[in-house]
Amino acid sequence: MREVRTADVAAAVERLFIDANVNLSESLRIRLTRAIDEETSQAGKEVLRELLRNGEIARSEQIPLCQDTGLAVVFLEVGQDVHFTGGSLADAVAEGVRKAYDKGYLRKSCCDPFTRKNTGDNTPPLIHASLAAGSHVRIVAMPKGGGSENCSEVRMLTPGQGIGGVRAFVLEVVKKSGPNPCPPIIAGIGVGGNFETSALLSKQALMLPFGERNPDPAIASLELQIMEEINRLGIGPGGYGGIVTALDVHVKTLPCHIASLPVAVNIQCHAHRISETTL
Repeated sequence: MREVRTADVAAAVERLFIDANVNLSESLRIRLTRAIDEETSQAGKEVLRELLRNGEIARSEQIPLCQDTGLAVVFLEVGQDVHFTGGSLADAVAEGVRKAYDKGYLRKSCCDPFTRKNTGDNTPPLIHASLAAGSHVRIVAMPKGGGSENCSEVRMLTPGQGIGGVRAFVLEVVKKSGPNPCPPIIAGIGVGGNFETSALLSKQALMLPFGERNPDPAIASLELQIMEEINRLGIGPGGYGGIVTALDVHVKTLPCHIASLPVAVNIQCHAHRISETTL
């Protein structure tokens, strides 16, 4: 049994949220650079160049990439041979978020759903925890902005709608969103499970690396087909037109009930803020 201090978890969460909000990841920088060559619209090319310049300024001045520094979404993968010491794991994650948003001068966007009163420290974080073999603790910080999240949807399709129905739903969501999620986007798509797990799958899909395809050849083909169809919509970077509306599309699936076909589309903005570590 390996002991992990919750204080170390809090410190890691603090570091990850500041990093995700301030530093454009190297993988995203490479993907945006490649997108400039792919884009045919001059306005779209200029938007992509500005996004890269914005990333350089944020990194050099250690300021947020975007004024919307998001709700604090945290994925924890906990090895079954880990024993946490020093207090509550959930409290440690919340403390890390609280310190990050204060220390990093990050906008606190968490509020009551009805009174709209701000919680004041961007807590509580949204924690998704899972068990795994081993003695590690993987922590993924995903500050999720409101603009892209507002464009995301879940729909219960009928089994008969099949793959064609999934494609049509994804395109409907992206087309209706237009420039609102700050394209170029990444589309995470969850298919199967039930209502809530399809949404969780779609968010987990956003964590996959650029260019990584689903191991199932049929689903991998679906990812590429959907990306091609999205990029034919002509929304383009910043909504100024062009062929790079989506930087990537990832699909995750689970078996589902014989009477259901749950589908979730989670849209991610161009900032694609994700940072992770393993303790």
